[in-house]
Amino acid sequence: MLIIKILAFLSCLFASNMLWAQAAPSHGGHAGSGSGDDVSCIKAKISHYKPEHLSSVSTGSEFSFTVSGSNGPNHIHVSIRQEPVAITLEDKETFYLVKGKLPLNLKNETVRVSIRVKAKMSKCDADGGMLLKVTD
Repeated sequence: MLIIKILAFLSCLFASNMLWAQAAPSHGGHAGSGSGDDVSCIKAKISHYKPEHLSSVSTGSEFSFTVSGSNGPNHIHVSIRQEPVAITLEDKETFYLVKGKLPLNLKNETVRVSIRVKAKMSKCDADGGMLLKVTD
């Protein structure tokens, strides 16, 4: 009788361990999908927008923002209405300070300054931007 109880206990213990292992297949102490081919990346980041989102600005005003995690200065693109905007970049060692000016033909309208930053891996790219109210 004692042997039957021990065998029943061991079989329950074995079954519960198998269920526990199946419940968390991707848990390994790190982020990821658990597929085995997930490679972590340094995601590109856009921050410190000036002027701030939804600010009122004059025609031809300067804007700036910082970018980190990019694949280099040639991988930072800025546009307004799908038209590229000329930018200048300052390398600050751990990030880039990006500056540009609004086109002079924008008056009394709200525009989006679209920013695309490419990282070393495409899944780590960043898209961002800001809406600005352009006045006379």
